[in-house]
Amino acid sequence: MGNTKSSALSKELLEELKSNTKYSEAELCTWYQSFLKECPGGKISKEQFEGIYASFFPDADPTAYARHVFRSFDTNADGTLDFKEYIVALHLTSGGKTLQKLEWAFALYDVDGNGTISQNEILEIVRSIFNMIPVDDQKNLPEDENTPEKRTEKIWEFFGKKENEKISEGEFIQGVMDNKDILRLIQYDEPQKIKDKLKEKKH
Repeated sequence: MGNTKSSALSKELLEELKSNTKYSEAELCTWYQSFLKECPGGKISKEQFEGIYASFFPDADPTAYARHVFRSFDTNADGTLDFKEYIVALHLTSGGKTLQKLEWAFALYDVDGNGTISQNEILEIVRSIFNMIPVDDQKNLPEDENTPEKRTEKIWEFFGKKENEKISEGEFIQGVMDNKDILRLIQYDEPQKIKDKLKEKKH
């Protein structure tokens, strides 16, 4: 029945992605066709992924953030994303159920993958988020969170941690669910023009 690199999605993968994401069969097939056009080998490299992000952020530098997002979705750590990893990434960064989204956010912040988050890891991700905020917009941020260091300090205080302590996945998810302020501080809030661009790409 043709080879595995055919232009059709396998039934198993289609069913799995339909049940784990918000996308319909028609949407998934369309995504797959465009994925194969961009990545004929069926894999997307870190550089290609960074390129996609860069096209969304002409006024800022999303490279570091894109690298962390890529790492958090490259579940088999082979340096590429296959179609399944790519779709899960799209689903969780644009929608996703809260718990799934928070599990992904934890993986994003757990830079070394050891199952806990340190203050330095939070600072590293927050810095990469700040790189994506145009300088003019940074000036409008509240006084107590207008630098990566201040924002990290604020997040750490919310969790009630001492400097050298760590946050477990359970604590992280519970803390964010209990406090909407933490959610706002840990995520990158896409400016409206990026949301519009993403919508255009979907049509």
